[in-house]
Amino acid sequence: MLDLKLIQRDPEIIINALKKRHSKIDVSEFLTLDGRRRSLLSEVEALKGERNKASEEVAKIKRSGGDASDRIAELGNLSDRIKTLDVEAEEIVAKVNEWLISVPNMPHESVPEGADENDNAELHKWGTKPEFSFKPKEHWEIAEQLGGLDFERGAKLAGSRFTVLWGWAARLERALVNFFLDIQTREHGYTEMCPPAIVNSATMTGTGQLPKFEEDLFKLNYKDFYLIPTAEVPLTNLLSGEQLNEADLPYAFTAQTQCFRSEAGSYGKDTKGLIRQHQFTKVEMVRLAHPDNSFEQLELMRQHAEALLQRLGLHYRVVTLCSGDMGFSAAKTYDIEVWLPGQDKYREISSCSNCTDFQARRANLRFKREGAKKPEFVHTLNGSGLPTGRTIVAILENYQQEDGSIVIPEALRPYMGGIEVITPDMAAGR
Repeated sequence: MLDLKLIQRDPEIIINALKKRHSKIDVSEFLTLDGRRRSLLSEVEALKGERNKASEEVAKIKRSGGDASDRIAELGNLSDRIKTLDVEAEEIVAKVNEWLISVPNMPHESVPEGADENDNAELHKWGTKPEFSFKPKEHWEIAEQLGGLDFERGAKLAGSRFTVLWGWAARLERALVNFFLDIQTREHGYTEMCPPAIVNSATMTGTGQLPKFEEDLFKLNYKDFYLIPTAEVPLTNLLSGEQLNEADLPYAFTAQTQCFRSEAGSYGKDTKGLIRQHQFTKVEMVRLAHPDNSFEQLELMRQHAEALLQRLGLHYRVVTLCSGDMGFSAAKTYDIEVWLPGQDKYREISSCSNCTDFQARRANLRFKREGAKKPEFVHTLNGSGLPTGRTIVAILENYQQEDGSIVIPEALRPYMGGIEVITPDMAAGR
């Protein structure tokens, strides 16, 4: 959520930010509502002053034994008018809050301006594309030979966009989770967490999933519960409502969770394979940072995600998302796109964002500077570190061999019990 006082004080800043995002949100709507809200508050305060004065006069008349019926009637009219205006003011305040909560974050000055993914700016590449003496297959074709990814039984159990992992594939996912968490905790300084996979609407609102993206969520038919789309949601809200110590910043959390997404609006996209699933496993990174150095923290988080792909020997590129392609809560985002030779394209495998104080304002995440009288909001950052499904896709397509086998990246072999190659004779789920 943006700063209400900033919008009131300098609406042109918000107008320009929304133009940069190619948003159609009308700031004049807010200015009209807020003007009416202020007018109502002023009128109510004036009427309350009149009512207090009338009450004093009624008391004085009664003490002197006079007839106060006219003033009592006037007092009743004032009270009725105040009640009517209070109701209208409440409705206006609700509309103002509804407008505020629908406005995306302002892009950072370093974000390139653009309308969509075609305007994203490449930052750098790492590694080289693998070369093959044969036509590389896509990961679902490889899985048909090796049997580890069972799309048919996943669909039987739950429907489309669900997959069962058998044998070597299940072990590979477990290996990736342990590998990612070990690097993040032992080398990158994150504290490992195990948060709930079910949260309430207040928690979803804190990170911006609600109300704008409700159709993308799985809501449980019981009380006020949602399945999390990412561990960013519980990790970012973990310390909400608490005053944090400046000396403790940044907080760095990581967690492996199941993630659940309805994929609303993705009909017909990535219907095959593991790219776009309703349920998937992901290791997430979250940092609660000092506003003075949060963009340095973003660079650090990006490097933490890149380090995992480098250890796995996977070629990738980093792009800075343009203003029109960024997520709702982000002020700046880097996408890391891994090369998939079977698809002959780069696909996003990690997204690292600085949300500045946008989420912190919604979730009430504050700290107090030394010597300051009032607390201020921290900056929140989040990034994928990494999703196992898309990493499995990248390993299958980049490490495939002509005989149908898959070489396990060296960094993962200790987590795979020393297995170096997955061969067709290890096929599972037949």
